[in-house]
Amino acid sequence: MPTTAPDPRPVRVLHFVTGGFSGGATQVAIALVQAGMASPAIEPLLVLRRKRRTDPRRIAELEQAGVPVDVVPGWSHAATIFALVQACRAFQPDVLVAHGFSEHLWGRYAGLLAQVPHLVHVEHNTRERYTRWRLRQTRWLAARTDRIVGCSEGVRRVLLEMGMPAEKTIAIPNGIRLDPFADAEAQPLAGRIPGIVMVARFSKQKDHATLLRAVGLLRERGLTPPVLFAGGGKAMHRKPLENLAAELGIASQVSFLGVARNVPELLMSHRIAALSTHYEGMPLALLEGMAAGCAVVGSDVPGVREVIEDGHDGRLVAESDPVAMADAFEQLLRDDVLAAGMGAAARRVAFEDHGRELMHTRYENLFLTLARNA
Repeated sequence: MPTTAPDPRPVRVLHFVTGGFSGGATQVAIALVQAGMASPAIEPLLVLRRKRRTDPRRIAELEQAGVPVDVVPGWSHAATIFALVQACRAFQPDVLVAHGFSEHLWGRYAGLLAQVPHLVHVEHNTRERYTRWRLRQTRWLAARTDRIVGCSEGVRRVLLEMGMPAEKTIAIPNGIRLDPFADAEAQPLAGRIPGIVMVARFSKQKDHATLLRAVGLLRERGLTPPVLFAGGGKAMHRKPLENLAAELGIASQVSFLGVARNVPELLMSHRIAALSTHYEGMPLALLEGMAAGCAVVGSDVPGVREVIEDGHDGRLVAESDPVAMADAFEQLLRDDVLAAGMGAAARRVAFEDHGRELMHTRYENLFLTLARNA
């Protein structure tokens, strides 16, 4: 009997995600598209949903880097779905990957209308603004979706609690680029600036205020570390923090950098990387702090507690507890040996378990399995 030659055509994968650029979902989608560009087995396309804060310069950077990118309107859900259906019909994807809330709703509706063979929903957080109606939609779409992916085991568990089908729901942990942190070992912790870096957008999800209050307590204990806040977000969230720093008498210690393009350098030149937050999916910024060899401190909340083993590769502190956070900071600022040991352990964990290449391999295997085992 003659054998059929395998299909040589790459698997076409369309990634749909918000065009806000500030969240981890967009970072992961871009990373997966870039990985697909380097793989002979994948032909990727990135489709962004335009937001009021979508920066045209970021889109231009992607285009100049050769990333295949399209932008659909975001002024209404109907307009988004209609434009995405048109993009699907033009690209003819084998797999449509809808990243994040609420884009995973509109992306999968468009995929169904365009008759895309395989749909994948990727959830990037442990807490989202699900109303009863949107949860009903998510469950209805889940029955018509091939895989539902949580960006961490904690997110997978939350998805199951929401009623997602267990046989379709898996975890693929997010990963980070490790190359920028290759020289971190050459910068011993004891010789770094004894300061604190927090990379996070200004939003209700993040808890910059607790960190500021902790630094205010450190001042009373004779410690005045510089604090760098790197991240975008709305002025309505940033301005109260600037006022709080002034009220606490620590404004001269605190720098609000905005969106920073030199995060690896900031992390590798400072002792502590912190993430004060109310909830996470898989905190990329904290993973980068670990890869940089920083002593890391994070809030003990879902997502973060999966990354840090308290007392081994970092410190977990109770959510919204400035005293506990101040205690952790003081310990790591005063004890060079302890901080260096935790920083080295954190770096090993980041390089062994959280590299982007591992994430890429897991997603590519998923896409190939869906498309070629149909």
